[in-house]
Amino acid sequence: MQEKTELPLALQPPAARKSPKITLGRILLATSAFALLAFTQGSAVVTPFVDLWQDAPAQCPQAGTLAPIKNAEVYTKLGEVLGKNETRARAIEWLGGAVRVPTEVYDGQDEIGVDPRWDVFQPFHDYLAEAYPLVHSKLKLTKVNTYGLVFEWTGSDSSLKPILLAAHQDVVPVERRTVDEWTHPPFSGYYDGYKLWGRGSNDDKSGLIGLMSIVELLLEHSFTPTRTVVLAFGFDEESSGLEGAGKIFDHLYSVWGPNSFALLVDEGGGYVEEYGTTFATPSVAEKGYMDTKVEVRTPGGHSSVPPAHTSIGVLASLLRRYEEEPFGVELTRDDTLYKTWQCYGQHGAQVSAPLRALIKASQKSNAALKGLEKILFQNKFYKSMIQTTQAITMINGGVKSNALPEEAYGIVNHRISTQSSTSQTMDFDTKRLAALAEEFNLTYTAFDKQVSSADALSSADAPSSGTLTLSAAFTTPLEPAPVTPTTLDSAPWRVLSGTIKTTFNAQRGIEGADNIIVAPGMGTGNTDTRFYWDLTPHIFRYNHRNSGTGGGLASGVHTVNENIEADDFLEIIRFFTTLILNVDEARDI
Repeated sequence: MQEKTELPLALQPPAARKSPKITLGRILLATSAFALLAFTQGSAVVTPFVDLWQDAPAQCPQAGTLAPIKNAEVYTKLGEVLGKNETRARAIEWLGGAVRVPTEVYDGQDEIGVDPRWDVFQPFHDYLAEAYPLVHSKLKLTKVNTYGLVFEWTGSDSSLKPILLAAHQDVVPVERRTVDEWTHPPFSGYYDGYKLWGRGSNDDKSGLIGLMSIVELLLEHSFTPTRTVVLAFGFDEESSGLEGAGKIFDHLYSVWGPNSFALLVDEGGGYVEEYGTTFATPSVAEKGYMDTKVEVRTPGGHSSVPPAHTSIGVLASLLRRYEEEPFGVELTRDDTLYKTWQCYGQHGAQVSAPLRALIKASQKSNAALKGLEKILFQNKFYKSMIQTTQAITMINGGVKSNALPEEAYGIVNHRISTQSSTSQTMDFDTKRLAALAEEFNLTYTAFDKQVSSADALSSADAPSSGTLTLSAAFTTPLEPAPVTPTTLDSAPWRVLSGTIKTTFNAQRGIEGADNIIVAPGMGTGNTDTRFYWDLTPHIFRYNHRNSGTGGGLASGVHTVNENIEADDFLEIIRFFTTLILNVDEARDI
C-alpha cells in the first residue's frame, strides 16, 4: 500500500496491551495533558463545557451486530470450518505459497510487453489457478491489461447492485542490502507457528488471499450468491496504480457503468484498543495529492563574474518562502478526524472527564472546538491529517562548479486537505511566490497561466533576469476523495459496521454490540480506490486486523521482517465471509 499510516489514537495513557511497543498516544501524553490543563483550568472555564456536554446529542451512534439470516446455515458451517486446525493450516499454506512468488514492482517501469519486470505476475497467476481451482472454474475471469485480475461471481438477482472487493497483487521491492536483516528470507513464506513471514504477507497478499480463500470455501460448500460479487486485483498499487487499478476501472465502468456497485472494500485501516476501548476505523476519506515543480531559469556564464543571485540562490529563497508560509489549518466539524474524535469522546472508557466534556461540547461551542484543535495540533501528525501539507522532497541545479547554473528546480510534495482542492493549492502556491518573483525580476508563469512579465515588473530597472515557472510534476494532481457517508441512515455503513462487530465477536466467542466501536477514519496516503470513485459513493478502506499487532512497524510493512499473525489472517477470512453473506441478503443497499 502507498504510505497508509495507521491513525494513532490516544492523548492519554491507553490500557495495557499485549504489544509492548511505544504508541504515539503515550508520546502525546505530556503535551496534551498540558494543553488540556491550560485550556480547561478553573471552574469558570470547565463548567460551561460540562453544561454544553450534557445538552449535546450523541455524535457516534452505533449499529448493532449483524449476522446472516437467510444465509445462516452456510455462515454457521463456515464458522465451524474456520475454527478447525486443518482449515488454519490450509489458509496459512495458501498465504505462504503466495508470498513465495515474488511480485515486486518498481517506480518507472516501462510499458507491459517491453519491461520484463512485469513478467513476475504470470507465475503468480499460475499459483492462484492451482491453489483455487473452484474460483477459476466457477467465476468468470477477465484479465485487464495482461496482469489485472477481475473475477465475477454472478448472482441470481441482476436487479441488485454488485459488491466490489479489491486488493493488489504487487509488493514493495526488498532492498537487496537488507536481506541479511530479515529474521527469515523475505520470500520464504515461513510460518513459525505464530506468525507468517515474508514480503507481502501483510501488504496486501493477506487481503487478496483472504478473499480468494473465502470464495473457494464458499464454493466448496455449494453457496451461490444472490448478489453478484466482483473481485478486482490491481498489480501496481505500490507505484502508480495506473496500469492496474486505472485500467481495471475502465473495464468495470464499461461493463457496469457509473454508481453501479453497492459498496467497495479495499485495504486500509484496522482496529486497535485505545482508551480502554477497541475502535475499528475504516478509512472513509483520502487526501488529495500534487507535486509542484518550482523551476528557475537565469542566464549562464562563467562563475568568475557572478550575478548577485544565481538560479540556485533564487530557488533557495523561493523554497524558503514555502516553509515560512505554510498552508493555514483549522479543525472543522466536517473533518473526518473530528468525527473520529467524537467517537473516542463518546465511547472511550478511559477518556478523562474534562477531555470528554470538551469533545462533546465542541459540537455546539466554537470555543470548545478551538480548545480541541489546540490539543490535537500539539502533535504534528494530527495537524498534518487536517492541513494541506508541503514537503520539499527533491532539488536539482548546476552541472559544473565554475559555470553559472542556467536552471534549478525543486519539487514540493503536497497532500491536500479533504476540505480543500487542487485549484486552491495551486492558487496558494502561486500567490506566496509572487512577491519574490517581482523582487528577483523574474517573468512568472504558474500552472500554464502567466502571472507577470518583464514589462509588468514596474519596480525593475532592467529587463527580466530570468523566469520562474510553477507546474504540476510527474502525474496529474489528485483531488481529495469524496467522503463516504457514515451516518446510520446509510445502509452500506450499517452493514459494514454490523459485520465488523459480528466478526470481532465470533473470532473471540463473545457477544454484545459494544465490544468494538466503529468510527470513521482516514489514512495518510492513497490506495487503488482513487480510481474507483465513479463506481460507488460507498468506499471503505479497511483491513479487519489488529493494528496494534498487525499494522505499522510491528508488522514490517514496507521494511524488513514483514509478517502477519496467523490469528489475524484467519480473522480477515472470517470478516470477508460475514461481509459477503450479509451484503448478499441486504436489500437496502
